[in-house]
Amino acid sequence: MEAKLIASYQAAKELYARHGIDTDEVLDRLAQVKVSMHCWQGDDVRGFLNRDQELTGGIAVTGNYPGAARTADELRQDLEKAFSLIPGKHKVNLHAIYADTDERVELNQLEPKHFANWVKWAKEHGLGLDFNPTCFSHEKSADGFTLSHPDPQIRQFWIDHCKASRKIGAYFGQELGQTCVTNVWVPDGFKDIPVDRLGPRRRLKESLDEIFAERLDPASHLDAVESKVFGIGSESYVVGSHEFYMGYGLQNNKLICLDAGHFHPTETISGKLSSLALFAEGILLHISRPVRWDSDHVVIMDDELLDIARELVRHDLLAKTHIGLDFFDASINRIAAWVIGMRNTLKALLRAMLEPTELLRQAELAKDYTTRLALLEEFKSYPYGAVWDYYCARQGVPVREAWLDEVKAYEQKVLSAREV
Repeated sequence: MEAKLIASYQAAKELYARHGIDTDEVLDRLAQVKVSMHCWQGDDVRGFLNRDQELTGGIAVTGNYPGAARTADELRQDLEKAFSLIPGKHKVNLHAIYADTDERVELNQLEPKHFANWVKWAKEHGLGLDFNPTCFSHEKSADGFTLSHPDPQIRQFWIDHCKASRKIGAYFGQELGQTCVTNVWVPDGFKDIPVDRLGPRRRLKESLDEIFAERLDPASHLDAVESKVFGIGSESYVVGSHEFYMGYGLQNNKLICLDAGHFHPTETISGKLSSLALFAEGILLHISRPVRWDSDHVVIMDDELLDIARELVRHDLLAKTHIGLDFFDASINRIAAWVIGMRNTLKALLRAMLEPTELLRQAELAKDYTTRLALLEEFKSYPYGAVWDYYCARQGVPVREAWLDEVKAYEQKVLSAREV
């Protein structure tokens, strides 16, 4: 490790210590955080079961940057490269369409064996796996409805798919010794104003009840449900609204997923965490960056990301919160997108951990709002960057923007050789 880097860290360590913050302890704490990196950034949400299927469900990927993964092996190779540039040990979030099999299999017939290669790979690299049923980009979702579909046969197809997905998620958890979160999201909704808002929600509730009827060991598997305020093709009404899933999740002890892009354009999720934490068994976060709608831009170090991190740290919510990323940008190098998003998320958590939370809390209780504001502002310019650089070096990953050189070299050597 470079002497200048160590010296910068020591200077920062002494500065933070004045306020009772032990940076060594903070870095040990940060190393325990696992972020679930979404596989679908690597191939633009195409998957491997039916790559010719049009992307539907209100999902849109912009750009055609060269080098998208075409096979499971290529995707795993790209994931390995990304993780080599990200400090810590983390998880990979898979969708059902990423089954790695030569067998032609329908979604409702998927089994753990179709993901055995993923489990073998995750074991080799010390990674955890999370999972999602894929209730979109399929002929049986073409009219915009799945688990709330009025046709019982189509609805049962999706119920069976979600049941199969839970078993796959439980298999992940048992094999890897890390709890797998299986998250249910469906795109169901109307483009225009419906007459019957209750009927589809009743059907969705009944479908979920059937899906979750089998109890799975929470040590290896947890269920989550995810809402959305609107989508392309469901602008006027979404069956699985926040109110619906909040009620369902609280009543049935399911993780409630808050996706940063699934609320109103000016609404943020950071302020919801403290309320939800009082009542929910756990929380699933999908960290993204919406730009005027659920546009899934690469996560940057913006105010909302910092506020999310602060809420998690200040209220000691990391133990009950499962953090995952959810964006897809094909206008830039896909591996760089992963690295930027993951490093920013971890960096935001580090910044939150380096705040004098207890001192700020005591000032607030004493109604010393002057001290609260002054310290909050001063700590914005404290040398967290020196602590981050030291952490990256200690974790054996590139410091600062040096990772970009490795991505560009990988692009020249590997990605450019892939056929468009």
